[in-house]
Amino acid sequence: MNRDPVVAIAGVTGAVGAEFIATLNKRGFPVGKLKALASRRSAGKTVGFRGQTIEIEELREDSFDGVDIALFSAGSHVSRKFTPIAVKAGAVVIDNSSAFRMDPNVPLVVPEINGRRIREHKGVIAVPNCSAITALMPLWPIHRQNRIKRMIISTYQAASGAGAAAMAELVESTRANLAGESFTPKVLPHPYAFNVFNHDTPIDPETGYNEEETKVINESRKILEDDAIAIGVTCVRVPVLRAHSQAITFECERPISESEVRRVLTNAPGVKIVDDRVRNYFPMPIEASGQDDVLVGRIRKDLSDPSGRSISLFVSADQLLKGAALNAVQIAELLPERVTA
Repeated sequence: MNRDPVVAIAGVTGAVGAEFIATLNKRGFPVGKLKALASRRSAGKTVGFRGQTIEIEELREDSFDGVDIALFSAGSHVSRKFTPIAVKAGAVVIDNSSAFRMDPNVPLVVPEINGRRIREHKGVIAVPNCSAITALMPLWPIHRQNRIKRMIISTYQAASGAGAAAMAELVESTRANLAGESFTPKVLPHPYAFNVFNHDTPIDPETGYNEEETKVINESRKILEDDAIAIGVTCVRVPVLRAHSQAITFECERPISESEVRRVLTNAPGVKIVDDRVRNYFPMPIEASGQDDVLVGRIRKDLSDPSGRSISLFVSADQLLKGAALNAVQIAELLPERVTA
């Protein structure tokens, strides 16, 4: 075919849905027609795209007739129900939920790392967990040259990871707190303003790990195609509106220096070094917000490892962009069957 693709966005009213629209526009992705899909309560509202006003339609079983590419960010339940329907209708689904990530028949893709896997898709391509993407973007280039055999990750995850409602709750609870008023959480399980708490996903009673941590472990191994990597993760929610941060320590098979890490990351796609010790200036979520790149800094030897094989660093990345919408659109750009004018 020699036409621009029909693109559908399922979950268009959510935080990631809004970024799908913005990212398609920013990157000049060819769109012959855009279908904006959401729940029944949002049907009839409108969104803007390239000077057009597009009416939001209720997500239904016939929503994908004539659709070439479907970008999903409406939760695992919706993805499991509607993805097979969309694929049967002829669409390629790029899914931002966890529904299909660990399915051995579904490519789990970060384009800079394993974009070649896109060609193996059978109608569905999964976008990894945002925390896995954030960690692996700077670790992959290093892993290619000096295999990483162990990584310890602590996350500082923003409200954006829990969606637009959680972002609103952070703002509202902060205002109430500053005014000396009480505020009852409705979206998250604990008070959010000026507080830090365990990531709001279920905890495995046997391992003690929450679901977010387990996702990072399993998905990282799948993306890197290395089940032998030892990974320890602690995921927490912090009162930041947008952009996740992580403290990472990794151990390589061979000794590695700070200068080598900087050299590798300087040329790594999608990564930007922010590492000024003199000014005490390093990655911050307030600066990562709205940026496509993953910011990397605090690059230093792990002094607890006398072998010289370990490095510690700190990263920040926009969860709604590289952690979700941008990664999905980058996948769409690489689709072998994508049709263009």
